[in-house]
Amino acid sequence: MNLSRRDTLMFGLGGFATLALPGALSAATVEELAAPFTGGATPGAGGITLTMPEIAENGNTVPVEVDAPGAVAILLLASGNPEPAVATFTFGPAAANQRAATRIRLAKTQDVIAMAKMADGSIVQASATVKVTIGGCGG
Repeated sequence: MNLSRRDTLMFGLGGFATLALPGALSAATVEELAAPFTGGATPGAGGITLTMPEIAENGNTVPVEVDAPGAVAILLLASGNPEPAVATFTFGPAAANQRAATRIRLAKTQDVIAMAKMADGSIVQASATVKVTIGGCGG
């Protein structure tokens, strides 16, 4: 097989384009991201508290706090972001409490979902709708 210089250049550019756009090619939905975390279990309610502002004036820094006593892991998802996976927090046996607080970016008005995997294997979920007036993820 003879490759011309033009063919080699086109293959190389195609490879670089594939590497440069992994997020666009592999963007997952909230359901796809939650499935490995839940293990197929249906999330219940209660046992988790999600605290966020109802209105965020700037989507670049939205404070979020999740409290789930007895949890071994917490998954935080933002359904309207280009990449919905925000964070996963895991807690070891020496953790004093199962609480996480951070600031996240939100592209637009959307639901933020927190799921907690409890020590007994059950999954609990809480969600909040946040109205974003100025988008943070290119919005």
